[in-house]
Amino acid sequence: MTNTELSQLERTLRRGADTDVGGAAQAATLAAIAAADREGIVDVGVATIESPVGDLFVAVSGRGLVRVAYDPVDALDELAARVSPRVVEAPGKIDPVRRQLDEYFEARRRRFELDVDLSLATAFGRRVLEATARVPAGEVVTYGELAARIGKPRAARAVGNALGANPVAIVVPCHRVVPAGGGVGNYGGGPERKAFLLDLEHGDTSLTARR
Repeated sequence: MTNTELSQLERTLRRGADTDVGGAAQAATLAAIAAADREGIVDVGVATIESPVGDLFVAVSGRGLVRVAYDPVDALDELAARVSPRVVEAPGKIDPVRRQLDEYFEARRRRFELDVDLSLATAFGRRVLEATARVPAGEVVTYGELAARIGKPRAARAVGNALGANPVAIVVPCHRVVPAGGGVGNYGGGPERKAFLLDLEHGDTSLTARR
């Protein structure tokens, strides 16, 4: 592919997610996205997934799932600034994540089997999130317990801050970390969503969607 063709393709991709097109034009845009993916031009593919806790903004980089967020605006800005400006809507790249999230919300999946890219987390945050990922569904730990697991027993507050910045909500289950004094505690998606996820994992079949 020549530099001129590459520039034209990148311009098409930038328009693709923002332009309401149909028919042949839509097919051309999708074909351009597929071609860009083959050529390695798409650094990050994004899509929105419906769920019982509201729409989820999902992004996949070349290394794996890089973002699951409740707020797409902040997430897009962060991806463009810290991962790559070449971010396009590419639902096909998100399909494995969509499938596993659907299974999770239908109580048919207890553990995600996805490559996760934690490049948006700090070095300390990665340690916290890697430990958090090992907390099984149906169980919870306190912030202090998680701090002890990473060898920082006095760093419960720093652990809480790292969890608050979790770039991969639900899949890296920061909702399974709770205060020692009881209750669900803080959560980036709000305490109602956190309670919903915990109830789901504890097998509460009377759940209704709370957004």
